[in-house]
Amino acid sequence: MEKVHGIVIRTRDYGESNKIVTLFTKEYGLISAVAKGAKKAKSRMAAVSQPFIYGLFLVYLGKGLGTIQQGEVLESMRGVREDIIQTAYASFMCELVTKIMEEKEPNLALFNELYLSLERMVGGESPSAIAMMFELKMYHVGGFAPITSKCVNGHEDIPIVAFSVSEGGVICEQCKHRALDSTNLTPQQYNLLRLMNETSIKRVRNISINQENLVFLRQILDDYYDNFGGLPLKSKKFLKQIHLFDSNSDE
Repeated sequence: MEKVHGIVIRTRDYGESNKIVTLFTKEYGLISAVAKGAKKAKSRMAAVSQPFIYGLFLVYLGKGLGTIQQGEVLESMRGVREDIIQTAYASFMCELVTKIMEEKEPNLALFNELYLSLERMVGGESPSAIAMMFELKMYHVGGFAPITSKCVNGHEDIPIVAFSVSEGGVICEQCKHRALDSTNLTPQQYNLLRLMNETSIKRVRNISINQENLVFLRQILDDYYDNFGGLPLKSKKFLKQIHLFDSNSDE
């Protein structure tokens, strides 16, 4: 039996009345456990197995699936579940965790990043900007994050003017002609991309990005993930269906 602090990042039905709950925990990273009776509305497990809840769980950890014996809600993240846009982006973030992380590999920094990201969404900050910041942190975990601190070819004293998916990051004025897929970056867009890639959300007081830059950076990350990430994401398809990734969408 272990007490763990965890965020519910995925649930799926298991039998007539149970659920398999995937928790991202401080102590053990990703774990999956059965919550018996969680599908029953009046069950004590129903309340603690809602998506995005942060709670304290008493879990029996076996070699395979564990079993959740008890749970206490510490932060309900109710605002995320009640807003379809926040739900969509939070689901996207959580799916990235399940796709990129291995089970039972603790990562406290990433756990804190996810918790703070959900908390900031509840507070009313841009879910799309928050999701992009978290997405880039997941790229670091997966080992395929873009280079943004300087030109991918090591030039430090030449202004950054573009991003290249094939080159794996930002490129300077001197190198731009070599990359056939380069996308021009304004100084503001470069600074935003670097901030989102290299800075924890806890160090950013308020995330405010205009719609034009959000759409621009979203396209860059989509192209980058398609090239280096590779794993299909159901949540991204849903986001596209409700036009949140569309250049005509409004926050």
